[in-house]
Amino acid sequence: MQQTKRYLFTNQDLTRLIAPLIIEQILAVTVGMADTMMVSSAGEAATSGVSLVDMINNLIINVFAAVSTGGAVVASQYLGHEARDKARESANQLILITGLIAAGIMALSIAFRGGLLGALYQGVEADVMRNALIYLVMSALSYPFLAVYNSCAALFRSMGNSEVSMQVSIIMNAVNVAGNAFFIFGMKWGVFGAALASLIARMIACVMLFIRLQNKKLTIYIDPRLFRWNGGMIRKILHIGIPGGVENSIFQLGRILVVSIIATFGTAQIAANAVANNLDSMGVLAGQAMNLAMITIVGRCVGAGDYDQADYYVKKMMKLTYLINGICCGMVLLSLPLTLKLYGLSAETLRLAAVLVLIHDGIAILLWPASFTLPNVLRAANDVKFPMIVSIMSMVVFRIGLSYVIGVWLGLGAVGVWIAMVADWIARVTCFVGRYKSGKWKDLEAL
Repeated sequence: MQQTKRYLFTNQDLTRLIAPLIIEQILAVTVGMADTMMVSSAGEAATSGVSLVDMINNLIINVFAAVSTGGAVVASQYLGHEARDKARESANQLILITGLIAAGIMALSIAFRGGLLGALYQGVEADVMRNALIYLVMSALSYPFLAVYNSCAALFRSMGNSEVSMQVSIIMNAVNVAGNAFFIFGMKWGVFGAALASLIARMIACVMLFIRLQNKKLTIYIDPRLFRWNGGMIRKILHIGIPGGVENSIFQLGRILVVSIIATFGTAQIAANAVANNLDSMGVLAGQAMNLAMITIVGRCVGAGDYDQADYYVKKMMKLTYLINGICCGMVLLSLPLTLKLYGLSAETLRLAAVLVLIHDGIAILLWPASFTLPNVLRAANDVKFPMIVSIMSMVVFRIGLSYVIGVWLGLGAVGVWIAMVADWIARVTCFVGRYKSGKWKDLEAL
C-alpha cells in the first residue's frame, strides 16, 4: 500500500516520533544500569538491596505510566477529533491527578517501609534489608517528580513531539551519572548516594518539562492557574488509566513475588537476577519505545474514526518493532562477554546472569513485541479490560504459579523462574493476537 497525503502520519512524522523515543528509552535504561553498576562497587548486599527496591519502584512507576497513558489516549483522541480545547483541558487534569496520586503513594511508602519490605522479602539477610530500606525512602521522595515528568512527556508524545522529552532525558541521565560518581565514589555514600543522585536528576527533569509544557504556542499546553478539579475529564482519563494501572500493578507485583521466590535461593541468585534485568531491558528498549508511539498513532486514528488507518499503522509499526527489537536483542547477546565484566560481582553470579540473559533475549526476539506492544493497540482504542484480564490471569498462572513449580519444586532456581516467564509470554501472545484479529477492539466508541 502506498502512503498518500490522506494518512495522518507521514514516514517523516513517524521518524520524528519514534527515533527520539528509542534514544530516550536507551537513556532511561542507562539510569538503572548506572545505579546497579556503580553500587556494585559497594558489595553484593548493596546491589541486592537496590534490586529488591527497584522491583517495588517499577510497580509504582508503572502506576504512574498507566495514568499517563490514560491521559495520552484521551489527548490523542481529542486531537484526532480536532477538539484542541478538550485536549488542553485533559492535559491540566492529567498533571493534577498524577501529582495527587504520587504524593499519596510517597507518604504510604515511607510510613510503611519496614512492614512492606519485611512482608515481601522475608528471610533476606540483614545487610541487604538495611540497604533496601535506605533506597526505598529516597526513591519514594522522587515519586511526585517522576509522576509529573511522565505525564508531561506523555502529553508531548500525544502531539507527536518526543524530541523534547528526549532532550530532558539526556540531561536527567547526565545528572544521575555525575551524581553517582560524586556520591558513591567520592563521598562513599553507597546506596544512599545512588538514590540521592536519582532524586536530584528526577527533580530537575520534572521542573524542565513542566515549564516547557506551559508554552502557549504548543498544540497542547498546561496552565497551572487552571488546575481545578474536573470530575468528568478525570473519569475519562482514569477509564483508560485504572485498568492499565491495575494490570501494570499486578504485573509488577507478580514480578516482586517472583523475586521473593528468587530471594530464597541466596544473595548470589538475587544479584544475578538484578544484573540480568539490567541487561535484558536493553534488548527490549525498542519495543518500549514502540509501546509509547503506538498509543499516539492509534489513539489519533481512533479519535478520527478511521480504523482502516489504524490497521495500516499497526501492521507497519509491528513489523518495525520486530526488526528493531531483534537487532537490539542480538546486540545484547553478542556483547554479553564484555558487559558482564562491568559488574564487580563473583564469577558464579555472572555465569548465572549470562544464562538468564540468554533465555530472555533469545526468546524475546520472537515473542516480546506481540506480547507487550500489540496490547497497546487495544488500549488506544479504549479496549482496556481485555488486556488487563489477560495480563493478570497469565501472571498468576504462569509467571507466579509455574515459577514456584519449576524454580522451587523442581529445584531449577532462578533459571526455572525465567522459563516460567517465557510461558507467560506465550499465553499473552496467543490472547492478544487473537483479540486483534477478531476486530472487537474496533467496536468500542472513542471519547
